[in-house]
Amino acid sequence: KLARATNLNTGGMKTTGIIFDIKKYAIHDGPGIRTTVFLKGCSLDCRWCHNPESRLAEPQHLESEMVVRRAGYYSLTEQNVVGREMSVAEVISEIRKDLVFYQESGGGATFSGGEPLHQPAFLEALLRACHNEGIATAVDTSGYAPAGDFERIGPHTDLFLYDLKLMNDADHEKYTGVSNRLILSNLRRLAEADSRLEIRVPLIPGITDTESNLAAMADFLGPLKNVRRITVLPYNKLGEDKLRRFGMTARLESLDTQSAEFVASRVEIFESQGFSVSIGG
Repeated sequence: KLARATNLNTGGMKTTGIIFDIKKYAIHDGPGIRTTVFLKGCSLDCRWCHNPESRLAEPQHLESEMVVRRAGYYSLTEQNVVGREMSVAEVISEIRKDLVFYQESGGGATFSGGEPLHQPAFLEALLRACHNEGIATAVDTSGYAPAGDFERIGPHTDLFLYDLKLMNDADHEKYTGVSNRLILSNLRRLAEADSRLEIRVPLIPGITDTESNLAAMADFLGPLKNVRRITVLPYNKLGEDKLRRFGMTARLESLDTQSAEFVASRVEIFESQGFSVSIGG
């Protein structure tokens, strides 16, 4: 199997990149049972980021007391480094191990981050390699990347898990560090190209979960063809826990998780406009 992996045809594209985690048996990152590969690097700086260790593109050295191991792939190595260079062949070898689960559940491989399009050539090579193996693909993206990068990966991506956070541009820049204009433009382009899309909305208390923000989002999404599925993501404290673990400074006060009743009221905003809504993990 390893010999087969090392001979993967990537068409001369970049065959190595920086990975900071590989999560097996993922059930919230697209349909079926999946393997989620986390690529390092992101141009956004969301104040509530759940993967703050992913933002810098290069591997990061951590203090020894911050090193932890998670089930499955080691996200932090014994050398106290978050992220390591991996080849397409190495990543595909890990993904292929769970091929039987993908076949039985309708799952596949999901590429997340960080922002996977922060490494566009490597991402394209990974997507092509998955399709060569008959493995379905999904890309979990913030949408903040050059339009041309979406065009290059579009033919090799079966599903886009597309994040929308804030509709007001000034608020978006305040809380994520970038304008939302490129994000909205790319979403329109993908919808016009008949890409398969699932919109994902993180519900951050008092920031993204307001009635006005979500109503404006529903108004924007309504006219887009092929955009009828939305997943809302209630707030959890994973990002806060990681900030403490990694010795990073929190930029938001500790936030409370939302009640089931509150989340249901936010789901209704979208369902009343005809969207199919699920609540993610």
